Amino acid sequence: MLKLFKPFLLAIILVAPLSAVYAQAVDTANSVTVPVSGSGYAVNHNYYRVYFLTKQNGALQVALKAKDQDGTKISCRLDGQGKTTVIKVKPSTAYSLVPVTTYAITKPGYHFIEIKQNGGNKLPDVSAAVLSGAAAQDVKFNNSQYKGAPATHLTYKVPGNSVAAWFYSEVSVPKIADTSVNAYYETNGFSGGYMGIQHNSKNEKRFIFSVWSAYNTNDPKEIPSDYAVTLIKKGAGVFTGEFGNEGSGGHSHLVFNWKADVVYKLLVGAKPAGDHTIFTAYYYAPENGEWKLIAQWDKTKTGGKLLTGLYSFVENFGDNGADYFSARYGNQWICTPGGKWMELTTARFTTTADKVKHPRFDYGSGVDGKWFYMFSGGFKTVGVTPYGTVITREANGIPPAIDFDKLPQQ
Repeated sequence: MLKLFKPFLLAIILVAPLSAVYAQAVDTANSVTVPVSGSGYAVNHNYYRVYFLTKQNGALQVALKAKDQDGTKISCRLDGQGKTTVIKVKPSTAYSLVPVTTYAITKPGYHFIEIKQNGGNKLPDVSAAVLSGAAAQDVKFNNSQYKGAPATHLTYKVPGNSVAAWFYSEVSVPKIADTSVNAYYETNGFSGGYMGIQHNSKNEKRFIFSVWSAYNTNDPKEIPSDYAVTLIKKGAGVFTGEFGNEGSGGHSHLVFNWKADVVYKLLVGAKPAGDHTIFTAYYYAPENGEWKLIAQWDKTKTGGKLLTGLYSFVENFGDNGADYFSARYGNQWICTPGGKWMELTTARFTTTADKVKHPRFDYGSGVDGKWFYMFSGGFKTVGVTPYGTVITREANGIPPAIDFDKLPQQ
């Protein structure tokens, strides 16, 4: 059976249900099977939706692979609108193909079959939606093990061979994505660490800053002492500890209820200390009106390396890939060890979506004036940004007004 997820808003794609034309026989020879395991999401505990992407207009014949030991009735609709079809799943411990009805697809794009309880009946075990007809040709769907939305990334181009001692950026999450949990809007990524904002649960949001150890392990307990990432100091209310399972190192975060459509500023710095590098992260929230320290970490075995490989991403770290994730990223700057500010206006787009390993198509990026943006998930919009696309935003032209000597020390 399906995991249960919280409801989400979905921009409905126009469809037109035909009159109640029940499929008397399913054309299994020319059908596609959309598995619930990869493409189905439960909503409100009493219904779920199975998503797929159509390329063609025309008739769409729908059937369900279902079983129920006691037998039950369920209601089905296309895209949560139009005429409801009630079907009966006969008592059985084995899956059988249950015809639903035929719809007319008038606009290609993402659609879903909505399967609801009918009255007091419980939901049966549905393993797949079986589609046939003209609109089923070239249908795409997720049949992978990954239920989460694909991650998207922007890797920034640094002018020439410039060395970055500081990396500054800004982020804003639109209201349409503000209810989506298990979200990481990473802003200041660099080789060996990252920082940004997260939406961790219905009641918790965070600023986060983590630094990886140079020792390759997913278990922080295995890190030798000479490869340790050691906390030097942290800001008020900041939690610090170890992390693992994606490499290992030092983790710090501050629980902070950041708001949608509000611009937050983030800053990470690097200072050489022999064979070590000292990494420090700050955030600026309009609610505070001043810079605040997140944490400062001492990383060994770096050769005194500063900030390289600068990037941002949108990540859904849960299984709620039917939710929508989006953020705007802007005003990226680096400051050299000599104090020269340089604006970063060009970035290369990549994603974890893959036609075989994770066949999702609801992701993308672009430019809105002086902002980059990225989005993923929700089965709303089919992305048009190919992997590896280089995009450029308008320059701001005014470097951040930061006095590094006056940044808080605790």
